[in-house]
Amino acid sequence: MDLEEFKKWVFREFKIDLSAYKSNQLNRRILSLMSRVGVNSEDEYVALLKKDPNQRQKFLDFITINVTEFFRNPEIFEELRKKIEEELIPKQNNLKIWSAACSIGAEPYSIAIILDNLRIKGRHTILATDIDSSILERAKQGEYLLSEIKNVKSEYIQKYFTHVNDKYIIDPNIKKMVTFKKHDLILDSYESGFDLIVCRNVVIYFNQDVKNEIYRKFSDSLKKGGLLFVGATESIYNYKDYGFEKASTFIYRKL
Repeated sequence: MDLEEFKKWVFREFKIDLSAYKSNQLNRRILSLMSRVGVNSEDEYVALLKKDPNQRQKFLDFITINVTEFFRNPEIFEELRKKIEEELIPKQNNLKIWSAACSIGAEPYSIAIILDNLRIKGRHTILATDIDSSILERAKQGEYLLSEIKNVKSEYIQKYFTHVNDKYIIDPNIKKMVTFKKHDLILDSYESGFDLIVCRNVVIYFNQDVKNEIYRKFSDSLKKGGLLFVGATESIYNYKDYGFEKASTFIYRKL
């Protein structure tokens, strides 16, 4: 079995399409992980993943890039807060928001905190999705380490978290604002009618064809005037091709 056959096995086993990822980058990640766990071939690695649940989870976490934190890039999140307050709220009191590839839930909960602090009347819905079932379970628990909330203002920590031992537990009212659901950005269909889509530091790992398709689907899923919020390394240079205009450095508005 070579790396290409291994990718086919991953698709059959986990329903994750590794062909969508940038191949050189992905191959280095897989070989690095194999080296770390002490296997010398793809066949050995498949045998290990079949028999060891812990290694299966480590592989999924490694491949699906579960690296995130609350208010990642705080100055960019402040831009988002202003756009929500100045653009979205005046048009729509009941915002429909999608946090795609939400990982451990830090981003959808960050948005919920923003909405709560704006004190806007209305029933907002935040859909948070990820391909990794186990990471979604962790997100639903809403328990975080200090390193994961390091960008949260001290007054927000006091207001929205309870400190128990080494964990910071999110306020139940914030937790209730978010609905978690398993979703594959490449293989699954997208809902529509969103005022805001947040997808940060994920699309950068995909090849250009897959990126194009995802951005097109995001555009179709947004209302006119809706916003797409991307990561600090993910400028969309051909944003006009998807029907967007720039609203800010990393925020795009659907025309």
